[in-house]
Amino acid sequence: MPALCRDCLTQFDAAPRCPSCRSPRVIAHDELFDLSIAHMDCDAFYASVEKRDNPELADKPLIIGGGRRGVVSTACYIARIRGVRSAMPMFQALKLCPEAVVLKPRMEIYAEASRAIRRMMEELTPAIEPLSLDEAFLDLSGTTRLHGVPPAVMLAGLVRRMKSELGLTGSIGLSHNKFLAKVASDLDKPHGFSVIGKEETAAFLRDKPVSLIWGVGQATRSSLDKAGIRTFADLLRWEREDLIARFGSMGDRLWHLARGQDKRRVSAHAPVKSISSETTFFEDTGNVDILDGHIWRLSEKVSDRAKTKQIAGRVVTLKLKRADHSQITRRLSLRDPSQMADTIYRTSRSLFDQVVDQGPFRLIGVGISDLIPEDGADRSGDLLDPLASQRNKAERATDSIRRKFGRDAIRKGRSLR
Repeated sequence: MPALCRDCLTQFDAAPRCPSCRSPRVIAHDELFDLSIAHMDCDAFYASVEKRDNPELADKPLIIGGGRRGVVSTACYIARIRGVRSAMPMFQALKLCPEAVVLKPRMEIYAEASRAIRRMMEELTPAIEPLSLDEAFLDLSGTTRLHGVPPAVMLAGLVRRMKSELGLTGSIGLSHNKFLAKVASDLDKPHGFSVIGKEETAAFLRDKPVSLIWGVGQATRSSLDKAGIRTFADLLRWEREDLIARFGSMGDRLWHLARGQDKRRVSAHAPVKSISSETTFFEDTGNVDILDGHIWRLSEKVSDRAKTKQIAGRVVTLKLKRADHSQITRRLSLRDPSQMADTIYRTSRSLFDQVVDQGPFRLIGVGISDLIPEDGADRSGDLLDPLASQRNKAERATDSIRRKFGRDAIRKGRSLR
C-alpha cells in the first residue's frame, strides 16, 4: 500500500514509521497517489494566529468573539474540549469555560495570514476555490508532471510550509470530488490528513448521518428526520423522483451525494456574491442605542472585509430576527457603490429606522451585495450630504493609522454602546 511521511515527504510502502526519519506521522492508502481533489482547512484559524503572535496564550483556552451579548467566532482546541463551539452565544461559552481568554477579532491580521497561505497554494496549482479566509478547495489534476510528485506529496508539503514559515497548521482532505474532500478534512483535526478513495466511498458513507452534508442545517435535518431519513443508508432507499417531489432541488442533490457523486468543479473564479456579518443577543432587545452600536460594529466588519478583498457593494442589506425566529429583511441600492463603513452604517441605520418599532430583536445582521471591484467605488460625491467625502477621507486616514498601531488605536464613540 502506498504511504507518505508527512514530516519528511518520503514515499514508501506502508509501515508504522517512516523508514527515513522514523516519524509516526504516516498516511497510507491504496489510492493515495491517484487522487487530486483536496480541501485544506486551517485549524482554529483566528485562535491559532493569536497564539502564534502571543506565545503566552499557547496553553490557555482562547475564544475569539464579541462581548457577553455576542457569539463565538472561533475557539481554540483547548476551549473546544470544554464544549465551546463557533456561533455559540458568548455567555454560554464562558459558562462552559470561565477561565478562557477572550479576544476581539483582528481581521486585518487574519487576512494577511490568509494571503500568505494563498500564495503557497498558487505555487502548486491555479485551480483554487477559496471558501473563506481559512479554507479552500484545490484541484491538482495534471500537476504531477509539473512538480514531479503526486498531489498528496504536494499537499503534505503545503501544510509543512504553513507550519514552518507561518506558524499555523491545517488539515487536508483528499478525495475524488469536492464533497468527499471536505468531509475528509474534518476526519482528523487538528493537523490531519485524511483520504476517501473511490472504491471505499459507498461503504464509508453508508452509516454516516446526513448532517455530514455541507449545508444541511437544523431546518433541513428536521425535515429529513420527519421523512425517516437520518443516515446515508436511509437516503439510498429513496427513489430519485420521490426525493425531488418531497424536497425539490435539494432532493436531487441528496440523491447524488448519497452515492458519493459530486460533479462540481473546483472554480478558481467563483465570484464572492455578498459580504455580511451578524450577531445574536443574549437577551432580546429593542434598545435603540444598543442596536445602533451593533449596527456600527457590524458595518465596520463588513467594510474591513470588503477593503481586504478590494471590492465594494451596490446594495446594503439589514437583517433582523425576532424571538419567534420571524425575520425582517430590508435592502437599499446605493447611488454609488461603496466599501466605506460610514456609508454602510448610515444606510443600515436608515433601514433600521423603518422597522425599529417591530422589536425586540434577538439577532441583527448587516451586509453588502451586487459587488464590484473597489476602483469603481466611492467616486461621486453626495449632493444631499456634502460632508460625506470628508468622512470618507477621515475613514481612510483611520484605516492607515490602525494598520500601523492596531485596531484599537482609534475608535468611534458609538462602537462603545
